Amino acid sequence: MPAPKNTFKKALKEGRAQIGFWQALTSPATVEISANVGYDWLLLDAEHAPNDLPLLISQLRAMNGSHSHPIIRPPIGETWIVKQLLDIGAQTLLIPMVESAEMAQAMVKAMRYPPEGVRGVGAALARASRYNSIPDYLQTANDEVCLLLQIESRVGLAALDAIASTEGVDGVFIGPADLAADMGHLGKPGHPEVQAAVEDALKRIQGHGKAAGILIGDLGLARRYVELGATFVGIGNDVTLFANATRKLLDDFNNTDAAKDGSKAKVY
Repeated sequence: MPAPKNTFKKALKEGRAQIGFWQALTSPATVEISANVGYDWLLLDAEHAPNDLPLLISQLRAMNGSHSHPIIRPPIGETWIVKQLLDIGAQTLLIPMVESAEMAQAMVKAMRYPPEGVRGVGAALARASRYNSIPDYLQTANDEVCLLLQIESRVGLAALDAIASTEGVDGVFIGPADLAADMGHLGKPGHPEVQAAVEDALKRIQGHGKAAGILIGDLGLARRYVELGATFVGIGNDVTLFANATRKLLDDFNNTDAAKDGSKAKVY
């Protein structure tokens, strides 16, 4: 029996757009709810969210049997943490702040068992092999891992062609928020200069035969990126969605006829 098939990787190879949703609340319940909505992928964020390995395992388990494919973003691209995330059962990783072909090559090796890579052979103890119940896991795991690299700086953009042409990289993701900050437009990812750089980058990534991805909360821009050929696009995150919904609920209550009569809710 081989390693589980990576349906997300297959979809990228076939050029099918995959729409995703960011998870930063670190809650298995919100992940389970989101996984049953129908998103193609969910990103479990361990870079900016307070996630650790036990929490990530619980979120992976919450997605079992759903349509959504789990992607994990570690806090940093280091071989040791890649090994741990693969062993807990992740097959697709998004590595942040990649700025060179050398780092891209190091991450390719970190994702794979020897002789193609340097991943430690410890899956017999790990969830990835269903605790050693997949007899052919070691022989088939390399084919089912998916490596996505995140470019989010001017240095990264300058090295984009070298990064995207690295063998073993499945996709390159543009981070518009950090890129905007690095370009002098902090908090303004929609700035024309930033958008011009983003669109150019998406086209260059595809020119190397790799999947292009991005996260953007503006649905109009998200749709445009899909039209430009981006194949893995995140359209929102759980924190913002929940915060906006709770504010709207209180605003809606305060704007009812009862509120106009003096029963406005107190906001602490």
